[in-house]
Amino acid sequence: MELNRLSAHELMGLLDKGDISHVDICNSIIDSIDKKDKSLNAIVNFDKGKVLERANAQKGLPVFIKDNICVKDELTTCSSNILKGFRPPYNATVIEKLLNRNAILMGKTNMDEFAFGSSTETSCYGTTKNPWDLERIPGGSSGGSAACVAADEAIWALGSDTGGSVRQPAGLCGVVGLKPTYGRVSRYGLIAFASSLDQIGTLTKDTEDAAILLKIISGHDPMDSTSVDRPVPDYAKLIKKDIKGLKLGIPKEYFIEGMDKEVKQSVLDAIKKLESLGAACENISLPHTEYAVAVYYLVATAEASSNLARFDGVQYGLRSSQAKGVIDMHKKTRGEGFGDEAKRRIILGAFALSSGYYDAYYLRALKVRTLIKKDFEDAFKKYDAIITPTSPTPAFKIGEKTEDPLTMYLCDIFTISANLAGIPGVSMPCGFTKSNLPVGLQILGKAFDEETILRIAYNYEQGTEWSKRKPGI
Repeated sequence: MELNRLSAHELMGLLDKGDISHVDICNSIIDSIDKKDKSLNAIVNFDKGKVLERANAQKGLPVFIKDNICVKDELTTCSSNILKGFRPPYNATVIEKLLNRNAILMGKTNMDEFAFGSSTETSCYGTTKNPWDLERIPGGSSGGSAACVAADEAIWALGSDTGGSVRQPAGLCGVVGLKPTYGRVSRYGLIAFASSLDQIGTLTKDTEDAAILLKIISGHDPMDSTSVDRPVPDYAKLIKKDIKGLKLGIPKEYFIEGMDKEVKQSVLDAIKKLESLGAACENISLPHTEYAVAVYYLVATAEASSNLARFDGVQYGLRSSQAKGVIDMHKKTRGEGFGDEAKRRIILGAFALSSGYYDAYYLRALKVRTLIKKDFEDAFKKYDAIITPTSPTPAFKIGEKTEDPLTMYLCDIFTISANLAGIPGVSMPCGFTKSNLPVGLQILGKAFDEETILRIAYNYEQGTEWSKRKPGI
């Protein structure tokens, strides 16, 4: 039995019966990594000896962590040269919650530098490949987490989602990616990109695993001022109820000109399936969607330029050896340490926040963000959830969009609105193209109503075979 190919809940059942051990699971994953990761480049920090030591000492399931979530004394670099060698002196709250469940921390996964990207091509460790086609990107910025789960190098993994960075790679790699409501999961120990948008999320093989992992990492945390003190439901039990009578909105703004025809058809077929399961689907409008990309790339870059000001060669990470004086050290360290995309976003953000431009750009973006949020609030007065594609196209070829940042930014056109509004969203497989590339279905829900979107996803998953497909790598 190839234990690495099983879901977390299947492994839990075998462990409860005493049929397997935690060491057996870790060995199966290690074998898979040995065979596949030289081709995939999904994992950037992995120590076999340390993993087996933990497996012998702890009685939980193995989990991989995105490289921007702090693990005490473990390399945590945001896949950037400027944090080379950085080992945090503390654990993120989600890591403490996992360790409280005896989780076996396997190591770190590759990502776009500081989560700036939609393709995992901006990492200082090199590009991660899509396990369905090694010439294509896995999505980003949590591409390493999505790829290793899809390729059965991991049972499940954590990622972060600022504008779709969990859902978009999940859609392109054919796994389940969940972005919780802003405030549901503590951000303490997540190295910040854009603080009003960032949220830690999950990448899993199926919906039941997403429900289990969400329950583990959720809950109020006094270390995070944006963490909300609300009860955390037992999602894994609640999602198994049917979806008869649920009203689902289908926004016309998410079926745009230029969208891949096979993606569109797969999503329309999924909507028909949901109707056959008892849900009522109606066309709706979210009128301010057209401004979402512009708003996002003002708000996100402004917050990023502020957050990344701390990386200056003084306290941690890289310090230029060529510097003459403090000012020169700041300039040279940041020049050498940040990649092109990071520099681009810092410059854009600094411009938006600069004197004379703040009101015209950043402040106006915040006002339009409020309108986008209101669109969702109005829709959720009538509908239980909103159904959209996750991405307008399947995974594209490596290098195809690196010279055209604007085209790359449009890859997140269907996912960023959820971050601007702070609502939860989940992506799951809903079909494959003729080239055998996964297509993602996105389900968006009311704030703190992860239960409903996971319930819809679970019922759809049970009625289809898409989640059972495995890449040939």
